[in-house]
Amino acid sequence: MNRRPFLQLLAICALTAAALRPAAAADAIYPIGSRLGLVPPPGMTAATTFPGLEGRQHCALIRLIPLPGAAFGEIEKTMTNDALKKQGMTVEKRENFPLPSGKSILVIVRQEANAVRIRKWLLIAPVGELTALVSVELPDATAARYPAPAVRQALATLAARSTVPVDEQLTLVPFRVGELAGLRLVRVVPGVALQFTDGPKDAFEATDQPHLVISVAPGGPQQTGDRDNFARQAMTGLPPFKDVRMLSSESMRIGGMPGHEVRAEGRDVQTGAEIEIVQWLRFGTGAYMRILGFAPKQKWAEAFTRFRAVRDGLEPR
Repeated sequence: MNRRPFLQLLAICALTAAALRPAAAADAIYPIGSRLGLVPPPGMTAATTFPGLEGRQHCALIRLIPLPGAAFGEIEKTMTNDALKKQGMTVEKRENFPLPSGKSILVIVRQEANAVRIRKWLLIAPVGELTALVSVELPDATAARYPAPAVRQALATLAARSTVPVDEQLTLVPFRVGELAGLRLVRVVPGVALQFTDGPKDAFEATDQPHLVISVAPGGPQQTGDRDNFARQAMTGLPPFKDVRMLSSESMRIGGMPGHEVRAEGRDVQTGAEIEIVQWLRFGTGAYMRILGFAPKQKWAEAFTRFRAVRDGLEPR
């Protein structure tokens, strides 16, 4: 028997099976900074302006919204047909949607927004310790590009990753952090701020460990003579310390830009422990950066050196 045709037939069958297999959650695309992801229908890619995926050519999008795990029960009770109707949505269908992570609810609705008729697929699903709210939004004019089986297949691949890589989180703010100085990223406010610490606790109330917050905001004084008062006023936004006393306030150059440094000391409200504080402001055109660091007095020398290393590694994007 000639085995070659038989082996060729097996190879063709294997390739065909691979091409027809359903997309796996392991192939999920995660938008930048998001713990939720899925395998989108063909033609959709990760969005850059919202947490989700989009098919720009067809004005289609998928929003991925992570909520606390306990939110599932509350949404299940409150996302009724009447509640959706009050938001301008007409429910076409409501069903249980099978997912490996557990009981999920899929609601298909119609809605009109700005004279455009939209079909939405709303999925509420437990994923890990999260509740995922997924909204697939397809204008009627291009909905045929994403038929129901393709949408269902995409929703079936919903997945959550345990963490978002630090390097990825750092891309969510309008400045580059070139040096972390051993500090741990705690929190990101996209487009606005980063919070770092060095220790097991995340909250500001943990004043027994160093904390550093870097933020950007529009405005800021353009005249040099106004910056000292502006910097002093900015110090009123400190965590709840007591007996705060300013030690110095002076102009300086930071990263080649005009800046201002304020040094202060205070005490922890609960323990009375001494706290050292530094605030740097770096002024730009129409905006400014605020770098606020504090640490226990006994750890201050090392913390200040590390804070300054982070400060000197910051660059605008």
